[in-house]
Amino acid sequence: MNEKLRGGCLCGAVRYTIAGQPVARSSCHCRSCRLGAGASPVAWIVVKAGDFAFSHAEPKRYASSPGVERTFCGTCGTSLTYRRLDEPATLDITTCTLDAPDAFAPTKEIWLEDHVSWVQVSPDVPHFSRTSLGAQPERKSP
Repeated sequence: MNEKLRGGCLCGAVRYTIAGQPVARSSCHCRSCRLGAGASPVAWIVVKAGDFAFSHAEPKRYASSPGVERTFCGTCGTSLTYRRLDEPATLDITTCTLDAPDAFAPTKEIWLEDHVSWVQVSPDVPHFSRTSLGAQPERKSP
């Protein structure tokens, strides 16, 4: 695919482009993501860091936990990215900030140990108590 993916924040102050396709897609239920976005769960795509660039204005940066940096629009507050500083090759982007998010449905749900009881989980994708990195899916609803 040669067409770039594009997205940005609610007010349009921060825009970004992605040159490649996502390498992973997930829906995260962790407390940190919930608080960072004010929602649960938060859908993410993971892209190669070199494929991503902010194209209009720079977001604010926030160290949300040790070794993690999140970005958000300083005007409207939209949560945009998540980066583990020990994994500089990839960057997580909030899926719903894409201009066309419909093509990137999550393929797994992670951090279900922090799941809010009134939020439904998808029975159609693998479930993980915590991260999916190196873990086997549990496939059971919380």
